[in-house]
Amino acid sequence: MAVVLESGGRDRSRAGAEEYAAEWARAVRRLGFVPFSAAETQRLLHLHTVRLAQALRAEPFSSQPAAQVGQALAEAHLTEPGVLDWSVRALGDRFLARVLPDLVGTEEAATRVAALQGAMAAGFAGALRDRTFTQQERIARSAWQARDEVEQALRDSEARFRAVFSGAAIGIGIGLVDGQIIDVNQAFADMLGYPIEELRRRNVASLFHPDDAAGIWELYQEVIEGKRDTVRLEKRYYRKDGTTVWTDLAVSLVRFDDGRPRFTVAVVEDITERYELQQRLRFQALHDPLTGLPNRTLFFDTLGTVFDNAGAGHPVGVCFLDLDGFKAVNDSLGHDLGDQLLVVIADRLSDCVAGFGHLVARMGGDEFVILVDDGESLDDVVSVAEAALAAVAAPIRIGDHQLMVSASIGIVECPVHTTDPSELMKAADTTLYWAKAEGRGRWAVWDRERSAREIARSTLAAGLPAALERDEFVLDYQPIVSLQDGSMLAVEALVRWQHPKLGRLGPARFIGLAEETGLIVQLGEWVLRRACRDADAWRREVPETRLVVSVNLAARQVEHPGIVDVVAEALTDSGLPAELLQLELTESAVMGTAGEPLRALHRLAGLGVGLAIDDFGTGYSNLAYLRRLPIRSLKLAGPFVEGLREGGTEQAAGHRDEQIVDALVRLARALGLSVTAEAVETGVQAERLRALRCDTGQGYWFGVPGPAGEITARLRERGAVARNPSGTADHRT
Repeated sequence: MAVVLESGGRDRSRAGAEEYAAEWARAVRRLGFVPFSAAETQRLLHLHTVRLAQALRAEPFSSQPAAQVGQALAEAHLTEPGVLDWSVRALGDRFLARVLPDLVGTEEAATRVAALQGAMAAGFAGALRDRTFTQQERIARSAWQARDEVEQALRDSEARFRAVFSGAAIGIGIGLVDGQIIDVNQAFADMLGYPIEELRRRNVASLFHPDDAAGIWELYQEVIEGKRDTVRLEKRYYRKDGTTVWTDLAVSLVRFDDGRPRFTVAVVEDITERYELQQRLRFQALHDPLTGLPNRTLFFDTLGTVFDNAGAGHPVGVCFLDLDGFKAVNDSLGHDLGDQLLVVIADRLSDCVAGFGHLVARMGGDEFVILVDDGESLDDVVSVAEAALAAVAAPIRIGDHQLMVSASIGIVECPVHTTDPSELMKAADTTLYWAKAEGRGRWAVWDRERSAREIARSTLAAGLPAALERDEFVLDYQPIVSLQDGSMLAVEALVRWQHPKLGRLGPARFIGLAEETGLIVQLGEWVLRRACRDADAWRREVPETRLVVSVNLAARQVEHPGIVDVVAEALTDSGLPAELLQLELTESAVMGTAGEPLRALHRLAGLGVGLAIDDFGTGYSNLAYLRRLPIRSLKLAGPFVEGLREGGTEQAAGHRDEQIVDALVRLARALGLSVTAEAVETGVQAERLRALRCDTGQGYWFGVPGPAGEITARLRERGAVARNPSGTADHRT
């Protein structure tokens, strides 16, 4: 809030302060008696104006100077009720415009002005209350010291007491310990609208407000029993016309010489205006200024009260609602219309649960929450959610615009002893996300098991970067075998995560997470470099082999601008010839590839690296586009090979799969591509694929994935057989 002003700005601010102080002084003198000259009054109020301006700009901000200003007004005997009212209202209505025009319209300044208003009222009332209490003590001393004085002194004291009693600006009443009123002054009678004589015939209990009478009598009983000497509290009285007056009440007990209670003296100050101001400020602090609904603070206060007061098995439910696509409304139609829409939605939500007494609050933005405290089961909470969705979905007309709005709701219902407010709302937020993910315009119910799974998944995602740094990933290799002679022509590199707590995790557990977080680029580069080093080690270990290593390339890697340099560097660092590296891309990753990614594929092919499409047949291929890609091989998706099993449950389905595989092989031949069949698990499948002229196969029939050492051993065995043709080797090992 600190603002540096040019000299011109300081001059305007100084002149504005003088004008404001002059207007303040005129108002004060107009509203009642002022014990100063006009010039003195203006000088005094000018000091207070400057003090308030400095407090408004101060960092850190404190409302204490405003409280001190209110106290100073009371101490200067500027105590007419209208003085406080004008001072507080002017601080909000005129102050910024006159004294600090550079802060007009700022939300922070408005908030600080509201705080200064409250503090000034509190300081003013506190000073009056302290002065009242001082007067009360003087009255008591004057009344009872006179008893031991000589008769003349008694008469003098009585005269002084009566002067104070009758002339005091605040109400004073004297009563017996049973509550019967002995005497009241005129200020007390005027405050309650009764003649003094009528009040002398009444018991104070008849004036109490029914909502607080019991508590008052308990405190009063403690006073007359000697447990308390004084009581001070805020309470309501009924006026004679039936209206209510809020007062600051101070009651003191007067005793006989032997200590027995004799009567009570009550000093009563009318604080109705201050109380109403405090209530307005409290309402503003606990309610949303746009919709008028309870805000986040009041909602959590209420929810906390429910948890504090409910029994262990008491159910509590919440419906956490968020509008679908509200940002699009703001962006396309403007924030003003968006605000009007929120007001309509708030009214509808309030109306749809009005008959049930459920609390509806605005949590912020386009989020609302409904608290269901009296539901007997989950069905009750679901009914509330469905009513809310129906209320939101009805067409809305705002000006010339007809809007159709939907919402998503997360529902949580559970006994209070199983959770706490924070966890309850966290669960509701998670469930709201589920509802939106499932298509919007619907509700979803909290599922503890699903949440546990998602937390575990999130934990894995969070651990991926550290796992890469700690080298927790390992590679297994699965053979790719010629269907004609059973020789191993290639291997596919398959990444595993050796998790320190969960053990060995397959790619299904973490590859999707790596793609979501973007870590797939770094992980894919690690796999590529490690596979190239292992492949070159096999080449050096068994020189006569020309084993190709096949590495999966994710869509994000293809789109990465440095992919060609990464592959080239991996080949250079490892020493592996480019023709011994094959990169596998999914069908969806390459279909529709354009611009730099397409150029990257051609540059990779230009390096001599082989490119293959993995899981071919499961996507939506554009064959005309496919023929323009630098692809060497297709890998048939496992579901097609599955249908070639012997003794399948659906013979017709198996025949169709065989026809599909035949068509795909013919297509590959027409495009000049080789074909690899995945998921080959039986000899029957291998024979049928061989008959269909499929080139290579991959699957458990030819070997399960294993570490690089197993591939080395298999290559050595093959090399030995090649050197000794009379030896034999099982092509499935």
